[in-house]
Amino acid sequence: MDKKAVLALGGNAIIKAGQKGTIGEQFANTRNSLGGVVELIRRGYKLAITHGNGPQVGNLLQQQEAGEREGIAPLPLGVLNAATEGSMGYMIEQSLQNRLHQVGIDREVITITAQVVVDRNDPSMLNPTKFVGSTYYTEEQAEQLKQELGWTLKEDSGKGYRRVVPSPYPIDIVPAKAVKELVNQGRIVITVGGGGIPVYIDDNGSYEGVDAVIDKDFASMLLAIEIEADLLVILTGVDQVSIDYGKPTQRDLDVLTVSDARKYYADKQFPAGSMGPKILAAIDFIDKGGKEVLITSIDCIVDAFEGKTGTRITN
Repeated sequence: MDKKAVLALGGNAIIKAGQKGTIGEQFANTRNSLGGVVELIRRGYKLAITHGNGPQVGNLLQQQEAGEREGIAPLPLGVLNAATEGSMGYMIEQSLQNRLHQVGIDREVITITAQVVVDRNDPSMLNPTKFVGSTYYTEEQAEQLKQELGWTLKEDSGKGYRRVVPSPYPIDIVPAKAVKELVNQGRIVITVGGGGIPVYIDDNGSYEGVDAVIDKDFASMLLAIEIEADLLVILTGVDQVSIDYGKPTQRDLDVLTVSDARKYYADKQFPAGSMGPKILAAIDFIDKGGKEVLITSIDCIVDAFEGKTGTRITN
């Protein structure tokens, strides 16, 4: 067990399209998402697991809005990120503990909430673009929320106005040293959920929370670098990375070099709202010393490890 990997689960794997997101649904989906984790362990990897939280934190935001109408003080976005790290970490941790017990693997599973440092002068702080929550507002409602709560809202696809927040690039993971030590000891660590809890360092050297959302793929990449992982596995909704996606000329890619990834990204093959961040995270990982990135779907992860599907990104 001298190899290390970071496996990034998508938040949409835990609440699937069309579901209400009941706790029963989320636990069932979590249990069904762990085949790749078990396979990595069987292949001798020491492991850290990350996860997205888009649907989950969106639901919490709606609960905050509903509670505020009843006079209940809302929680800031950073605290909601922390809440999803804890709740989703619990679901993954318990489900994985049970799965490992069933297959006779003795490995301890630990969840760690992670503060992730960002630059308070990151360009996204001045120009927030990340949509959060699923509520659409009229222009009049948007202006009222801007005045009353200080929100930034932008028009979204002609459907109305939605809240937007900064999505700064992560520069440090506060508990990275502890995570690395635990992973090196053979423990499976669940951390940096939803990109982690965004914080910046003030002039006195203290951590301060910020209402922002860190991209899960970039945070997973940074975690992989900081624990010196060999492999970064990014699970998404498609089996392989493609160029000309959705067109008659679509071509699935088994292997993608970093230089070709840069070229295709420059040619706008990978949109910002879907595959783009995953490709950029993969490029950053390889550039910073990582060996390999595997992008595939949860359903095909075992086949991807055997080389039957998935896209491998290397130098």
